[in-house]
Amino acid sequence: MKRLLLPIGFVCLPLIIICACNAASTSQKPTTPDKQNDKLQKQIEQIASAAKGRVGVAAEVLETGESVSLNPHGQFPMQSVYKLPIGMAVLAQVDNGKLKLEQKVRVEKSDFVRLGQASPVRDRYPNGVELTLSELLRFTVSESDGTTSDVVLDLVGIEAVTKYLNELGINEIVVANSEKEIGRDRETQYRNWASPHGAVQLLRSLHERRGLSEQSQQLLLKYMTETPTSAKRLKGLLPKTVVVAHKTGTGGSNDGVAPATNDIGLITLPDGRHLAIAVFVSDARADLETREGTIARIAKAIYDHFTQK
Repeated sequence: MKRLLLPIGFVCLPLIIICACNAASTSQKPTTPDKQNDKLQKQIEQIASAAKGRVGVAAEVLETGESVSLNPHGQFPMQSVYKLPIGMAVLAQVDNGKLKLEQKVRVEKSDFVRLGQASPVRDRYPNGVELTLSELLRFTVSESDGTTSDVVLDLVGIEAVTKYLNELGINEIVVANSEKEIGRDRETQYRNWASPHGAVQLLRSLHERRGLSEQSQQLLLKYMTETPTSAKRLKGLLPKTVVVAHKTGTGGSNDGVAPATNDIGLITLPDGRHLAIAVFVSDARADLETREGTIARIAKAIYDHFTQK
């Protein structure tokens, strides 16, 4: 089905950033081998053990390159984290004139993801609806809507997302399937993966406006900052005044094992520097509260470390 689009306004937001960075495997030392970072590395490892699964972490202060990580090049299923690179690829096409934010796109009942997959649009408009591309992106990035994610992915094509990531020099993020496909086969989610290092590269690209205009960057950061999803993860233990632009991802448990509990984002530190952070928890046997608490505690430890330096 050919999609038809028609622009809407855009609201500017102060730049916010959280980033993830390279690092060593679980047994390796952090990128910056000083005693303070060594202590932080051990703290992250200890916190991660509570999840009873695979945990990957990357964090970097973008202005200085200071970083810490755990299993930074491991492959983790993204689930809805993958809506961020999709959104960036769509906005890149807006920037080059192929798409327009105010164009109208029809969402048909046949586009709906299955029940059990998040889709506010399906739930609010059971007979379908016509939305602007900007509205579709807001639902996709801010409300993590699987239906609208597939609609915008259909507009640009998976190949365009791959091409966009390649042009950014990011080879540790793979977008291979639609939300519908992921919903039909649980194993498919593992084909759509990112490493913590790759996620931080993506966040740095967003922060530096590589492949995006300032208007597109600010719109995306607005949606990421306003998201109501999973506030107990990266934001969970941070001061309420800290601005966090983030994208979460979650996979339902199967036989007591949760394939994905994730959060990546851009955090503005009190002194104006920007922290990029990615935390992936995969194949974990701990309950949701513990998994989200693990992400929150790791984020707080990293935030405290870099704000006290």
